[in-house]
Amino acid sequence: MAGAAAEQRRLATVVESWLGRPVLIVGDAMLDEWRFADSDRLCREAPAPVLTLRRRISAAGGAANTAVNVATLGGRAVLVAPVGADVAGDELHDCLDRAGVWDRTVNQPGRPTPVKRRMLAGNQILLREDSGDADDALDPDGVARLLTALDCATEELRAAAGGEAPTLVVCDYGLGALPAPVRAWLVEQRERYATVALDAHDLADWRGLAPTVVTPSFAEATRLLARAGGANRSTAGTDLHLEHPDSDPADGPSELSVGAAPGGAHADDRPGPVGEPTPSEGRVALTGDGLSVTGTGVTVNTEAGAGVDRAVLAESRLAELRAHTGADVVAVTLDTDGAVVGGADGERRRSHSTPVPASHAVGAGDAYLAAMTLALAADAPLPTAAQLAQLAATITVSDTGTCVCLRDDLLAALDMPSETTGHPAVVGTDELDAIVAEHREAGRSVVFTNGCFDVLHPGHVRYLEQARALGDLLIVAVNSDGSVRRLKGPDRPVNPVEDRGTLLAALSCVDHVVVFEEDSPAALIEAVRPDVYVKGGDYPPELVPEAPLVRRLGGQVRTLGYVPDRSTSAIIERIRSHSQDPSSHATDPSLSPRTQAS
Repeated sequence: MAGAAAEQRRLATVVESWLGRPVLIVGDAMLDEWRFADSDRLCREAPAPVLTLRRRISAAGGAANTAVNVATLGGRAVLVAPVGADVAGDELHDCLDRAGVWDRTVNQPGRPTPVKRRMLAGNQILLREDSGDADDALDPDGVARLLTALDCATEELRAAAGGEAPTLVVCDYGLGALPAPVRAWLVEQRERYATVALDAHDLADWRGLAPTVVTPSFAEATRLLARAGGANRSTAGTDLHLEHPDSDPADGPSELSVGAAPGGAHADDRPGPVGEPTPSEGRVALTGDGLSVTGTGVTVNTEAGAGVDRAVLAESRLAELRAHTGADVVAVTLDTDGAVVGGADGERRRSHSTPVPASHAVGAGDAYLAAMTLALAADAPLPTAAQLAQLAATITVSDTGTCVCLRDDLLAALDMPSETTGHPAVVGTDELDAIVAEHREAGRSVVFTNGCFDVLHPGHVRYLEQARALGDLLIVAVNSDGSVRRLKGPDRPVNPVEDRGTLLAALSCVDHVVVFEEDSPAALIEAVRPDVYVKGGDYPPELVPEAPLVRRLGGQVRTLGYVPDRSTSAIIERIRSHSQDPSSHATDPSLSPRTQAS
């Protein structure tokens, strides 16, 4: 037991160490749409169920979901990807915003945002409708703007990390976001990134990238070997005949399915198939004679009675996969069978998954990729990285929907609650100095903002979530009651500072709250020396009164724009007008969630 506890502490230390790690994600971003319906009868026109829509949710998919997982696991995620100027694109932007991803996507008018729409009844997926494909190619202007965004995002991450080279994650699912000029640019710029992770349907397109890690599915790995001329090679007594398939329809990202495979036992009671990949990969099944396993692009013949499964096959070809991809690490994901991982030392690591319905596992591969990348970027040993990646994928599959792994959930699975679990504390100025010093010693960046926050509303919450995404620790300085009266007038604040501080401290995006008596936060800024100072407003950072002080102390200033006519003062005026006119009880459309701080 003591050894297990020590192992969990070691893994938790790695999770803590990747906090704030800068990661640039580029590739095919898409929107996952889930429609949950009820059905209790068939329609008259055909033997088809009549569905009554009850709930609809949207989530980031593909490269966007990888970025979301990097952010929720504690990394600093920046997404560069083409996104359409359409409703799906707007929803995708909102998904990124909520997760704290730095959205550096490039608007592509006339090119729709790829969408995967799933219709479910009783948590059973009845159908999936896909839109967006590789034929929606980027025009030359779109390619140029994408390359500019990549260059700027790389430098932005480097600056935010104090000159540290960022990590790069490439998600190429064949939907046209990474045409040849973009691939060539990434290969040429490889030295700008410390760690590079590659998840691609066609790994052969990325020769020369020299990635740190590749995460192919079983079918993707066999297709690469087939194209590399791996036919009729003999490895460890297993003769593998690899054939290049005639067609390979793009189907978005490989889903790390951890569900039990359909299909039962054979007639003679020998076991049936141990699992099957997603539809794009074809079926992997044990045939009646027990001597072969077939799948998309691969036929494997084995000696009679030897027994074979995909994990054994993957393990036997890890060295070749490393040679053909130029990767230091190859992690072959095997859906229901977990994953097989190999590194430069030649050792093979095996991880296992938990059987769940397939609708629970959509996007679990994105969580695997995000955790594997963050662990390797934090210089974790390969066995540790493999353990954390599989754990991140496994704990996300508890319900239907697109899988996202939270840092707190990963630590809880290791019986190591996050330091930030629970309500953040309201602290005094003396205590704040020690807190900041401790986080600085751990290499974490500090974000600082201030305000009255008199009537807390959704605009405040969104503003603070965006501020928190700019660093590792968010400190909110709140004006005292006397300070608010001097700034806003004798009838303010509406809520005393004790209430205002308690509400702010209850927000998960706020780490610490401190109250200051002065009209200006200058003294606190001098004491905290924030890496990033954030103010709300539509004016440029140069016009922020505190900007010269922050820059003199070595920090940067960011302004987050307001939505017009959304402010605490406007809310108070509406409350007063409604109290004076009892008949005014209609819902005010201006009180929408898309408000900003004031």
